[in-house]
Amino acid sequence: MTTTALNPGTSPAPEFLAGRKETVRLYINDREVTAEKDSNILEAARAAGIKIPSLCYIKDINQAGTCRVCLVEVEAGGRRSLQASCVYPVSEGLKVYTDSPRARRARKRVVELMLSDHDMQCLTCARNLNCELQKLADEMGIRKIRVSGERKRYPLQNKNPFIVRDYNKCVKCRRCEAVCREVQGVNVYSAKNRGFETVIAPAFMKDLGKVDCISCGQCVMNCPTGSLSEREYIDDVWRAIEDPGKYVVVQTAPAIQVTLGEAFGLPPGSRVTGKIAAALRRLGFDQVFSTEFAADLTIVEEAHELLERMEKGGKLPLISSCSPGWVKYCEHFYPEFIENLSTCKSPMEMFGALIKNYLSEKIKINPQEMVVVAVMPCTAKKFEAARPEMITPGGRDVDYVLTTRELARMIRSAGIRFDELPDEDFDRPLGFATGAGAIFAATGGVTEAVIRTALALTGSDEPGGRLEFKEVRGLRGIKEATVDIKGKQLKLAVAHGTRNARRLLEKIKGGDQYHFIEIMACPGGCVGGGGQPIPEKKKPENANREQAKIRAKSLYQIDLNKKLRKSHENPAVIQLYKEYLGHPLSPKAKELLHTGYTPRGRARGKWLH
Repeated sequence: MTTTALNPGTSPAPEFLAGRKETVRLYINDREVTAEKDSNILEAARAAGIKIPSLCYIKDINQAGTCRVCLVEVEAGGRRSLQASCVYPVSEGLKVYTDSPRARRARKRVVELMLSDHDMQCLTCARNLNCELQKLADEMGIRKIRVSGERKRYPLQNKNPFIVRDYNKCVKCRRCEAVCREVQGVNVYSAKNRGFETVIAPAFMKDLGKVDCISCGQCVMNCPTGSLSEREYIDDVWRAIEDPGKYVVVQTAPAIQVTLGEAFGLPPGSRVTGKIAAALRRLGFDQVFSTEFAADLTIVEEAHELLERMEKGGKLPLISSCSPGWVKYCEHFYPEFIENLSTCKSPMEMFGALIKNYLSEKIKINPQEMVVVAVMPCTAKKFEAARPEMITPGGRDVDYVLTTRELARMIRSAGIRFDELPDEDFDRPLGFATGAGAIFAATGGVTEAVIRTALALTGSDEPGGRLEFKEVRGLRGIKEATVDIKGKQLKLAVAHGTRNARRLLEKIKGGDQYHFIEIMACPGGCVGGGGQPIPEKKKPENANREQAKIRAKSLYQIDLNKKLRKSHENPAVIQLYKEYLGHPLSPKAKELLHTGYTPRGRARGKWLH
């Protein structure tokens, strides 16, 4: 048996090795505090436990001082002036007043001015009770709007299947613009016009489906109001469930089991797998499955595809294609790498194809009478489900995609007490999964799962079988490693967030060589997807990142607790090949489980172009 050697690639030195940063002393509300010299007043106050409200600020991403909600009084040269604390640097001996009457009145008036040009449809807004503007108004005790005037009215932009844009709820904080540019590197949004006419929008205020948007939903996650939200399909799903002529099957992504609980007040990372199955049955779905099964199937197909390309001189590196946001990014910005993409469909699409073709045949139901619903952590999955490539003989693979947030709304509207539900199992056999299927949802998880199976398939595994490859785990933007397969050094890379993907692809264009690459469009992978519960912004600068870290840890614990932790050992997958597919990469498997992609060009055509 060949031994395995996995070595971490280079990564930035930990912060504690960089030495202590220089600090300064300043006074906030006449209290002496210490802060890092290169920080701002807002960061210094929060580090000292002093709250200053803010709306536009995201640490290291959006520090523009545009909203003016964080105004404080700063004493300089014997005079006090109001300053935006998120852009005002700290200095030795600086005196700041965050709770003075003047500062409080100014901040309150700023929020009143925002509300005066807001549509105020709070009760029907998707962000009701989880809106930062709403929360600010409540904390500041705003009970009436003392200013009024002209309001702009913009039509709702909802011509694409993934994200709805309502400019009437925009507070021009520019967080969507900053995240799209700084985190994702896509640059869809920018400020148009000036003054009262300003809007934050794509070029020529086009619908997001007609520009280079990759549908990842990170703008939705960072929007403080309901100006950006996912395209809802809740009513469509209810109609399908209530139709006696329809057989409605639901699948839930691996990430949902560690995120849905947050929508019901449970701590981040709470594992609610059994409660999800119970809730879906009570909602009226005819069969309830876990997409983890298809994640195992994807790993088997992808591992065989990798080995086949290596043996037959196919296009390398093989790049994962399970993230539809990343695939769309590749089609728009790096079409030269389309041939490198794995031909494997995502687990969601594989599962939909199996339900419409294999399961319909097995239970003797016309696939035209079947409705497949997928619960996903991702707005890009809505785009993926609508792609023209995702149609097999049984019809469209997936009919409707709900985000984690949408499922939570359905559960609430049905009067189900989620936290009191008993734990139930998913339906078998397509509800059975290994631990490898669970970690699929964390950045590095696909790579780790592929390594486990590839080593076993080639007889390169260590005695007893190595299961954990922590070198590809964590939230570093790019992770690199090598693994020995039958004496050949297999070089791996993992990137999450499409700006990191750009860095990695540019390295390849510069001559760096890899055999397998995993790319997830969203920071942290599916656990940080654009359809996940939006965390309370107690610390806007790191809330999403911290949530992703906790959720990923919970997924790895699920994997650790499983008896079977390698995808190819899943007995339901083995039976599926024996009974229906034949073998990995068989003609039947390629017909149902594989696809191809097409260059889209920059800012051309409609979303299905």
